[in-house]
Amino acid sequence: MAEILNNSGLFFALLGAAVATFMAGIGSAIGVGKAGVAAAGVLSEQPDLFGKVLIFQLLPATQGIYGLLVGFLILSNVGLLGGGVENISLLKGSLYFAASLPIAFAGYFSAVHQSKCSVAGIGTVVKKPDQMGKALILPAMVETYAILALLISILAVNGISGVQV
Repeated sequence: MAEILNNSGLFFALLGAAVATFMAGIGSAIGVGKAGVAAAGVLSEQPDLFGKVLIFQLLPATQGIYGLLVGFLILSNVGLLGGGVENISLLKGSLYFAASLPIAFAGYFSAVHQSKCSVAGIGTVVKKPDQMGKALILPAMVETYAILALLISILAVNGISGVQV
């Protein structure tokens, strides 16, 4: 029984990697989809705006990349990417899981809300293409919170790797 508890942390570390990737990825998929629908509507009337609306559609995709990055960091720290899986205590695995939560949830919600700002920005560019820069700042502000969550998750994952528990 003690051996199972000593190795059960690997499950929680993997769960953390999966949750970070899954939640942020779902948020990005929803966000890119919403912005893509708006962009496609614009392109049916004004195909020359493709480059401008594409930027708005791509903005919510970054959160999925952030979640994937944290997932890779966790997998790397537990040895799954290097071939030598280390024994992970239940506490350490739980810490990895906890470290994944900031980017998982902030990534999900910021991507969904960023898509709303992106859709509005697409509407602005259709009516006033010269206002692209101003319209881009609004969804970029939502990105700030995904970046802060990414930073906390990275710092936590890297800090856990040095903890002896």
